[in-house]
Amino acid sequence: MENSQLTQLIRRELPGILRRDREMREWVLSLTRERYADKNETESRFDRVLDELRREREENFRKWEAAQQELRALREEQNRKWEAAQQELRTLREEQNRKWEANQQELRVLREEQNRKWEVNQQELRALREEQNRKWEEQNRKWEANQQELRALREEQNRKWEEQNRKWEANQQELRALREEQNRKWEEQNRKWEENQATINAMLAEIRGLGRKYDSTIGALGARWGLQTEQSFRNALAGILGTSFGVEVLNVREYDDAGEVFGRPDQIELDVIIQNGSLLLCEIKASMSKSDMVIFERKVRFYEKRHNRKANRMLVISPMVEERARALANELGIEVYSYAEDVAL
Repeated sequence: MENSQLTQLIRRELPGILRRDREMREWVLSLTRERYADKNETESRFDRVLDELRREREENFRKWEAAQQELRALREEQNRKWEAAQQELRTLREEQNRKWEANQQELRVLREEQNRKWEVNQQELRALREEQNRKWEEQNRKWEANQQELRALREEQNRKWEEQNRKWEANQQELRALREEQNRKWEEQNRKWEENQATINAMLAEIRGLGRKYDSTIGALGARWGLQTEQSFRNALAGILGTSFGVEVLNVREYDDAGEVFGRPDQIELDVIIQNGSLLLCEIKASMSKSDMVIFERKVRFYEKRHNRKANRMLVISPMVEERARALANELGIEVYSYAEDVAL
């Protein structure tokens, strides 16, 4: 038989055995006695607990009596202090009432004084209002007069404005007629300019068709007349520009007092081409180096500063231009031409 089955059997049969068998009951009690006290011992312990409770109750009653006695004494002390505080409070209230009465009397006097001052202030205010009303009426009269004057002025201004508008309309009609006349003249001028441009283009086409004839012509002139100097070359090219292109070529010589060009005072020489109001500063030389290009740019700035006029173009006409000089000319905005007929004027 397993333990669980045995345990269940004992639990089921043991109560009946203990009721029927005294010896078994005594044996079980002897086995379990150490787990609980017997009746006599239990009663003895209960009596001791009751005695201890009675002693504790008597001690607590004695303490309660002492606390009650102390509480009564405390209440009497509190009543005495309360009576003293009530007496002090009554005295304080009487003092406060006395001060309040005095304050009320002072307040009544102050109110009477304030009322008197208020009446005086009201009289002054009424007088001031009357003065303000009088001034306001006077101002209104002046404003009405001003408004009448302003209306008259507006009417006068409107009349002048209408007169001005009539004059403006007449002026606009005259201006429109003048613009129509100017447009007619401008169209006539444009027609003549186009005819002139066609003639110039035909001449340029004819000149370009000659190719390098001018170079050979100049060479022949140089061989025939001995044009070996730079001044002769410059004069020959200036003659070609003036004759072939119909432009005015001026050789300008001015003195540089401050030495802005050469770093010291010296004479400055420039070729100036004027065409239809445009200013072209030109350097006509047999050859151009990099330093010559720098000097030419300084000459241009000197001329612009001296005459307070900006050059429209900077031209260099030379059959011999160094490559470094050409590169510098591109940086400075200088146009380089090897032949006079290549110049687009």
